[in-house]
Amino acid sequence: MMTSPLVQTDWLQDHLTDTDLRIIEIRGKVLPPTEPPPHYLSDRAGYEAAHIPGAVYVDWQVDIVEPGSPSNDIASPARFSALMQALGVSGRSRVVIADDAGGMFATRLRWALRYYGHEAVQILDGGWTKWIAEGRTTSADIPQYPRGGFQARANPRLIATAEDILQSLADGGMQLIDTRSPGEFSGVASRAKHVGHIPTAINLPRSVLVADDLTLKPADELRLVMEGSNIDLNAEDCVLYCNSGVSATYGMLAMEVLGAKNLRIYDGSWKDWGSDPATPKAR
Repeated sequence: MMTSPLVQTDWLQDHLTDTDLRIIEIRGKVLPPTEPPPHYLSDRAGYEAAHIPGAVYVDWQVDIVEPGSPSNDIASPARFSALMQALGVSGRSRVVIADDAGGMFATRLRWALRYYGHEAVQILDGGWTKWIAEGRTTSADIPQYPRGGFQARANPRLIATAEDILQSLADGGMQLIDTRSPGEFSGVASRAKHVGHIPTAINLPRSVLVADDLTLKPADELRLVMEGSNIDLNAEDCVLYCNSGVSATYGMLAMEVLGAKNLRIYDGSWKDWGSDPATPKAR
């Protein structure tokens, strides 16, 4: 039974040959909004050159995104199911995800799997970066697994929409957390047409949750961060957002580690909200 959303490199090294284990690598990076585009980059070539033995690859910009979505929304149930089946994922699979971006791509995929009904999924703490820093085994072999039986069944308790947030701004009761940079939160920069943040939102930059070795900070440090930001870990409804629902899932992970419940992701995030001239914005 899994008791944590995280696994450590020692554990993974010891379980590489488990038949029910599927390791997924999801590599790439995000450039600051002040840099010239493109800002979102994948790294399939890096995976093909060397990866954790037995790991398969997912392109975070293409494979788990609904084609044509301006805010990079999560892929449809049919599209997501087809991807997981092709990777050999079934209902009984234990999925471990690793990235090289400080965890945020991995947590995005973890959220997607949980949203579509698969709870047996964990993050490799420190990811590919920590794995190679420790000199662990790598491979260039591309594994092939029998087609899996994964079937997506959406869980609406893990997702929020702009309409949900607009209603909460009128009625109250929702804690909003923005995991973008302070500059984006304050309106100095933006990846959408408009600048600023959603009214009442609390800024919790993902960078304050990550340790120097790209692992999640220890629980006692995370708790101090939450307290310093006046974040209520016992909120009855907490919605996290970023630019397109990626770094927000890392904030969700940190809050889960501290025991928070009732957490949702605004999938469209600022690319949705900040592109709509009718939505209220604060600076």
